[in-house]
Amino acid sequence: MILSTPLPWEGGCLHREGGGMSIRFDRLCSIFVLISAVPVFAADVSPSLPEVAKQSVLFVTRHQYQRDHHNTHDFFPVAEHEFNLGEFTPGSAMKIIELPSRKITTLLETKTGVIRDPDLSYDARKIVFSMRRDTQDSYHIYEINVDGTGLRQLTSLKDADDLDPVILPDGHILFSSTREPKYCLCNRHIMGNLYRMEPDGANIIQISKNTLFDNKPSVMPDGRILYTRWEYVDREQLSAQGLWVCNPDGTRHQLIWGNNTQSPGGIQDGRIIPGTRQQIVCTFSPCHDRSWGAIALINRSLGMDGPKPVVKIWPASARRLIAEVGSCDAFAVCNPKYEDPYPLTYPGTGIAGRYFLSIRTIGKGEKTAIVLLDAEGEDVVLHEEVGPLGCFDPMPVRAREKPPVVPAQRKYDIGSEGALYISDVYNGTHMQGIARGDAKFLRIVETPEKRFYVLRHTWTAPAINWNEFNTKRIIGTVPVEEDGSAYFTVPSEKFVYFQLLDKDGMMIQSMRSGTYVQPGETQGCNGCHENRLSTPLTRPDKSAALRKKPAVPSGWYGSRESFNFLSAIQPILDQHCLKCHDYGGQGARKVVLAGDKSVPFNVSYMELHRKKYLGSIGAGPVPIFQPKTWGSHASKLIDILRKGHKEVRLSREELDKIITWVDLNAPYYPSFACSFPDNVTGRCPLNDEELTRLEQMTGRPDLIASLNEWAWKAPEPFLNFDRPALSPIMQAVPAKDKETALKIIQTGALRLRDKPRADMPGFKLSGLDEWREEKYQKRLGREAVNREAVTKGKKVYD
Repeated sequence: MILSTPLPWEGGCLHREGGGMSIRFDRLCSIFVLISAVPVFAADVSPSLPEVAKQSVLFVTRHQYQRDHHNTHDFFPVAEHEFNLGEFTPGSAMKIIELPSRKITTLLETKTGVIRDPDLSYDARKIVFSMRRDTQDSYHIYEINVDGTGLRQLTSLKDADDLDPVILPDGHILFSSTREPKYCLCNRHIMGNLYRMEPDGANIIQISKNTLFDNKPSVMPDGRILYTRWEYVDREQLSAQGLWVCNPDGTRHQLIWGNNTQSPGGIQDGRIIPGTRQQIVCTFSPCHDRSWGAIALINRSLGMDGPKPVVKIWPASARRLIAEVGSCDAFAVCNPKYEDPYPLTYPGTGIAGRYFLSIRTIGKGEKTAIVLLDAEGEDVVLHEEVGPLGCFDPMPVRAREKPPVVPAQRKYDIGSEGALYISDVYNGTHMQGIARGDAKFLRIVETPEKRFYVLRHTWTAPAINWNEFNTKRIIGTVPVEEDGSAYFTVPSEKFVYFQLLDKDGMMIQSMRSGTYVQPGETQGCNGCHENRLSTPLTRPDKSAALRKKPAVPSGWYGSRESFNFLSAIQPILDQHCLKCHDYGGQGARKVVLAGDKSVPFNVSYMELHRKKYLGSIGAGPVPIFQPKTWGSHASKLIDILRKGHKEVRLSREELDKIITWVDLNAPYYPSFACSFPDNVTGRCPLNDEELTRLEQMTGRPDLIASLNEWAWKAPEPFLNFDRPALSPIMQAVPAKDKETALKIIQTGALRLRDKPRADMPGFKLSGLDEWREEKYQKRLGREAVNREAVTKGKKVYD
């Protein structure tokens, strides 16, 4: 370990801030004597502390971003019809400080805008960064020379925010952008994905297709990209920001750490520590705050989740906040708060692991300063700005070794296929009790992006499923070979996941995450929830599936549309169940299975969910489930139907459709688009005034609230727009008000007839949804033009 002996210096002091000890660098001379060195991570090479400090540091100044709902939303888009809870706060500069002389050079300054996310070229001559000039501007990518000359704007697409640029080894620039206008599945904020462009800003193409947010990229020593991905499939939304990697062309996206850790809610600013392969420095942040909290050093060889791989954390008190079960916002209590870590390499070695630049709060509200972190010592405050602005994004101004260029492994057309290969579906950490031969098929399911939202606050904005966020589209099933392998085609750039099925088509295990392939890409994995730190057990050249052509998914009973409960499942219930389970029927005392439309879904759907017949997990917990513990094998409804229920005789297709629906986590709507965006849940044909009148007549002041929070309050479907007189709410209406109440519900029924909602035949986009779809298609067209330019060796610009 490092043993350091403090020496006297003029005016020096040690002081505590936020419960931790720090050392002021501005009063620090050569106060450490190096006695011995054994780095925490890497080789036995270590400089004295003053040598680490004797370099120039690039940084930006600005106010800390205002708080919005999620940590991804810190750019407050000015684009028309975009949603913000916070506000853009101007005033910013980009500077270089020379240490230890403390000479500061201002490269660029703005009083009306914000400068953010700088990245330095490998020869330390050029900086790329994102800047918003004023409140009416969006963030765009710029470059500038390290001496402050040569300012040049590289991107300029109106109403798109370009953030987090990094320079690739081949000179291209990768960044995060909102160019594909899609929205948070659990809220209303616009999302962003990764894009790549040529050094002069030409030929911008999308390289990630996650349905939510991909950001904070950095280039790894092997030339790949490390980034933060926020995504969730059949799981809760708050602790789903893990670290992922991909090639610079957008191929080979795969998890690297933290997808099943409940706390922290966000894992940001990830960087591989030079000289290592498995060690990462990053920020542990809450979900509902800014991207700050604690700085963590992760040794991935010790595990993919949880506290064990975290070998060091600042502040030390934050270790108790790491949990596989807990609050996604636990790291909001960190004091002091840190972010923007950058590993410092030992001079002449290219190896790092002990010293890191970072920023943290300094006991003056949200103001931050640049600090030097020592994995074996205390924080050293290197620089604090005079005035209200804090410091962010520190990095050394020093040439560094350029990683290798990863060759492109894809095509650039739109719409062509890729392929996926699974080595052995039985190779998994959560396949307990599953014997070889049990798995017969693999179902491929797409979870499409959310292109529409309602401004009015409601869970999922608008209502989409009972307690889960994804729409689902079945691409089809493919066979699993006897050796557990599978090889099949998939549409490119579709966010898909897989479900392992038994001989009866029932789900054994489900992925609860997503993947995608680029045009022409073939991607593979070892198994279902396999140990990602292990070596594949099966050689690809011995695989039965790879000895054949890739299987082509078969579709699903002729449907290529997103799953719609009302059209796919309700006709089966109408034919076989209504004799007993309609209103007034003998079976209605247990569950009503009528297809009448209510709010926000139809009657049978709400009844099956609220009375827990389904075995679905909704937005389930973070930990991975063992096989057959949810879905059709755990479903009370499926058990009743398979054993035989009185005189009910379902065809094989009918039973398979219900089993599939349950295994898809029991979705309802096929689209986030809605006909009544200003009304409660976005799906109700009655407005607030009409619902308030019903509240008053029934003495139910919680009526609107219970509709808006259906997943928690589990209300009965008390409105019926197909047979208004059968609305259960009518039983609570006094005789003198029954005619008025009935007319209100009948008014809703007429509106639904004239303007069908997304679960009904005849639904059409309208209003803002129509405008958003037009914008989305225009952006797809722009992407197609850019890709054609890449293919033909031409150049197009924003």
